[in-house]
Amino acid sequence: MAGARGAAGRRLGFIGAGAMAEALARGFSQAGVCSAVAACDPSEERRRVFEGHGFSACASAAEVAEASDVVFVAVKPGVVRAVLQDNAAALKGKLVVSIAAGVPLKDLEAFAAVPGGDGPRVVRVMPNTPCLVGASAAAMSLGKNALETDGEVVRELMAAVGTITLVEEKLLGAVTGLSGSGPAYIFILIEALADGGVRAGLPRHVAMELATQTVMGSAKMVQETGMHPAQLKDQVASPGGTTIAGIHALEQAGFRSALMNAVTGAAERASKL
Repeated sequence: MAGARGAAGRRLGFIGAGAMAEALARGFSQAGVCSAVAACDPSEERRRVFEGHGFSACASAAEVAEASDVVFVAVKPGVVRAVLQDNAAALKGKLVVSIAAGVPLKDLEAFAAVPGGDGPRVVRVMPNTPCLVGASAAAMSLGKNALETDGEVVRELMAAVGTITLVEEKLLGAVTGLSGSGPAYIFILIEALADGGVRAGLPRHVAMELATQTVMGSAKMVQETGMHPAQLKDQVASPGGTTIAGIHALEQAGFRSALMNAVTGAAERASKL
């Protein structure tokens, strides 16, 4: 089994060596939850990037599978079928973790199935780009043949680059709309706050530093106090003060509705992929 080696001896493989795969691989390696990382990619440049981190660059997906206990499928959704079908035999007995958006477990299991053999053990994971800085907000769903220990392995790995929550697969579209696409919404928020500061007279670099730290500090308060965001908001908004005037402007502009629509719109799009 994939977890039998323990964290120190676990070998990880990546079919696809893009930015997300690189971030995950680096996080896992730095946290000491694996002993080796192997990857393949059509791009020679991406293979060299992995080699630059001390990882092994393989010539094929089959070679990656041979060298690994846990194999991450990190390719574009449109090529997942071909990758799994072409390498089903090599993936037999491995824990397969897909981070490809929109490809359901039943399809992943069918693509990676070997005729006459046991069904593959598959876990779907929806990470997000803050895994690049060890702050991913991820969710996972287990396939029908995945063991409880497989979930524990994935949880341990993903904890090295952020947090992960177990959800029913039908909710992964909502996860995509919220945490998967959410960093883009927050980047726009930071940019807009900084633009507002510039409009009010602040130098650009000062406005950007203040906006970035404000978003980070506010999120940390929600995490560490355990208080509802509305309670924390009320603590800042004194009667007749500056903050409530700003909140009123946000409400007039439909700020809440815009964010809710962004999440649901992205979730609906994810369900159609």
